[in-house]
Amino acid sequence: MSITLEVALKRISELEEENAKLKEELEYYKSKKFAGRQKHDEHWMRSYNDFVIQYESGMTIMEIVNQSAISRRTAYRYKAYYEEMKKMQEETGEIKK
Repeated sequence: MSITLEVALKRISELEEENAKLKEELEYYKSKKFAGRQKHDEHWMRSYNDFVIQYESGMTIMEIVNQSAISRRTAYRYKAYYEEMKKMQEETGEIKK
């Protein structure tokens, strides 16, 4: 019976080591900043809504870029998204509140 207990304790030790390595790997992936475009999360929506307010007030793209913390490319990306949303609203007859 002692052989079975020794084998079980050795296997438990191996599994604990493996678990620790996997937890470390999981933390790495949780903290990793992925490059490229992100989904429309809260930060994106806040930045986009700030852009819309400035754009609808008559500011040019370059004025918005100079006053905001966004790049020129991001501003044009927001503008394209804004125009697409406006187009969809006009087609469906919706009015933005």
